[in-house]
Amino acid sequence: MEVALSDEQQELAAMVRSLLAKRADSAAVRTAIDSDLGYDVALWQTLVEQVGAAALNIPEEYGGAGFSLLESLIVLEELGRSLAPAPLLSSLLVAEALLAGGDEEAKQRLLPRIAAGETAAFLPTADPQLDVDHAAILVGVGDGGLVEFDGDTPRERLGTMDQTLRLGRIDALAAGRRAAGAAEPAVARARLVGAVGATALQVGLAARALDMTVGYAKERVQFGRAIGSYQALKHRMADMLVLAEMCRSAHLGAAHAVSTGSAEAAHLAHVAKSYCSDALDVIAGETVQLHGGIAITWEHDAHLVFKRAHALSQLFGQAHEHRALLEL
Repeated sequence: MEVALSDEQQELAAMVRSLLAKRADSAAVRTAIDSDLGYDVALWQTLVEQVGAAALNIPEEYGGAGFSLLESLIVLEELGRSLAPAPLLSSLLVAEALLAGGDEEAKQRLLPRIAAGETAAFLPTADPQLDVDHAAILVGVGDGGLVEFDGDTPRERLGTMDQTLRLGRIDALAAGRRAAGAAEPAVARARLVGAVGATALQVGLAARALDMTVGYAKERVQFGRAIGSYQALKHRMADMLVLAEMCRSAHLGAAHAVSTGSAEAAHLAHVAKSYCSDALDVIAGETVQLHGGIAITWEHDAHLVFKRAHALSQLFGQAHEHRALLEL
């Protein structure tokens, strides 16, 4: 099982992290989630134009960069670390669904638009899905196959506990549609990519939570000394580190497998999503506990970490659902 990144992939992660550090600080994230679209359009365009974020996994013949899903997941991890809302995961699902089950005409028509940064949403069922309310491209399942829904289809935006994620739905029965390919391989691929994409966000968030907590423990003074010097708190932060590193290993194993089409891909994706969901719930809880009273204020980012952690644990299958699939 491969759990390492190449030098080039590490450089990609460092470049995206540097960009997000400059453009997606706490104030920028809060401004973005209060905007009409729920994300920073200028930042998204920068990610598209300077990093090729939306094009990394799309073959060159369809206007993409010709890399792999793994590079896209590296960008997702850094977005998870920064908490910056962005439509990358939803667009990634549509691109991968089309590559797996789309007919040639649909791929030629839609993939270049996704690679250029047009937002897309995937609707395999009538349940609420990511970024439906603002997506320019809507692809889902209908009439027994993969379809593209009309762009002017009315959408309903739904309230979410985590303001950095947007959920919505359409009335598929009332929507116009155009045949786009075979549903079964497209949905199967999207489920795998959704699970491993969520774990990428979880790994980044775990690292963010740990860094926040350790940084605060070094600065917060109680009884004349930094609270991080107390052994009991050191142990708790060490446990957080172990969980965060285990999450990263589980995710990278699944990410490599899903990217290369390994026979172990589904198994490793279920392992990663179940483990990361449970571990991140613990890490987020410890983040709030170890920050003390400041963590429950609106001004501090701990509540954003806590909400994102619990939202991701529900997205693309809960931990117990993935464990049940491992037993089949």
